[in-house]
Amino acid sequence: MGGLHASQHVTAGALADNYARVRALSEALVEPLSEADAILQSMEDASPAKWHIAHVTWFWETFLLRDHLQGYRLFDEDWPFVFNSYYEAEGERIARFSRGMLSRPTLTDILEWRAHVDEAMQPLLEREELRPLIELGLAHEQQHQELLLTDIKHALFQNPLGPAMWEHAVREVAAQPDGWHSHPGGVARIGHQEPGFAFDNEGPAHRVLLEPFALSSRLVTNAEWAEFIADGGYDEATLWLSDGWAWVRENNISAPSYWREDEHFTHTGWQERHPQAPVTHISYFEADAFATWAGLRLPTEFEWEAIARGQEGEAPAHDPCGGNQMDEAAPPQPTGSDGLFGDCWQFTRSGYLPYPRFQPAEGAVGEYNGKFMSGQFVLKGASCATARGHSRASYRNFFYPHQRWQFTGLRLAKDQ
Repeated sequence: MGGLHASQHVTAGALADNYARVRALSEALVEPLSEADAILQSMEDASPAKWHIAHVTWFWETFLLRDHLQGYRLFDEDWPFVFNSYYEAEGERIARFSRGMLSRPTLTDILEWRAHVDEAMQPLLEREELRPLIELGLAHEQQHQELLLTDIKHALFQNPLGPAMWEHAVREVAAQPDGWHSHPGGVARIGHQEPGFAFDNEGPAHRVLLEPFALSSRLVTNAEWAEFIADGGYDEATLWLSDGWAWVRENNISAPSYWREDEHFTHTGWQERHPQAPVTHISYFEADAFATWAGLRLPTEFEWEAIARGQEGEAPAHDPCGGNQMDEAAPPQPTGSDGLFGDCWQFTRSGYLPYPRFQPAEGAVGEYNGKFMSGQFVLKGASCATARGHSRASYRNFFYPHQRWQFTGLRLAKDQ
């Protein structure tokens, strides 16, 4: 399929195992939730947990079963209208802000639908020509697993009782040593270059010119952010972009999301905020203001990727599939793990734009990434809520500059 890159070495059996694992994790994530929890929609940017696990099932039913399994009939002909997200080619759909009004179908109904789709999908998992689309479906579901976790966190945060999704102890956080990854500059090859799966927005691979720079070996911490606040960081207009300063003033912003006094809200309820843990739930505006206050800057996405690929002349000191990423239904929590991946998505100063020679995939799935390349910023790495194995150096996450309900943080850069 044009614009999609599939893994060439994955066997049909391994693909079927991965399908079962990904689908099972989605259901494990909603297992602690009540029916009332699963329907919560706290803002338009977020969606109910029930909607997430239904939408990904709509994806499989629509783009695989409906189009490629002869004789397949939709589980319910009315459900595409409520579980389509933004695919114009698939017709009319419910307004995004109305997803929280879907008391029916119930969570039990959705789980029955998922089981029906999983059974029907089995013969398609063996078809070689469908592998790129199947791998896209798996990556798509993993993205919604992370969105489910961040959306339900935002929803539970609205409850003054501070309810916990899981009852788990929070691990101690060790301080990370200061240091810099230096890069001599020069021509770097950027974008997806490996044989495995990638989204269309990660390519085509192309060359960029880098000036000498250095990237911090660690993320900015809660303690450093507290210093920024104490020094009047949210009160000094000269630190902020014009749009950022207007956002701060209009929304009375004075700290990252989920902060109060010495605590922060987590999937395990209100917890003590560890000074050495990475700061999270900040906007691009806040990240840029902090970098200005620190006398440094945010990296470009190309600088970040060059370091992540080990182009600084040393062997990479990280495991893209490791770190603190979610690999089971456990509460995500940034802990300051080593390497560039795993705690929080890191803002870059790069606008989310197409690479040279970019072409979206054909058909409705071509709406997946390309049409959002306007007014957003690229984030690199992965977060503690990202499914294990979902991250890679070329991955391009993207959000609008005011959004901060995701596990977003920053890593500083400087010119050499």
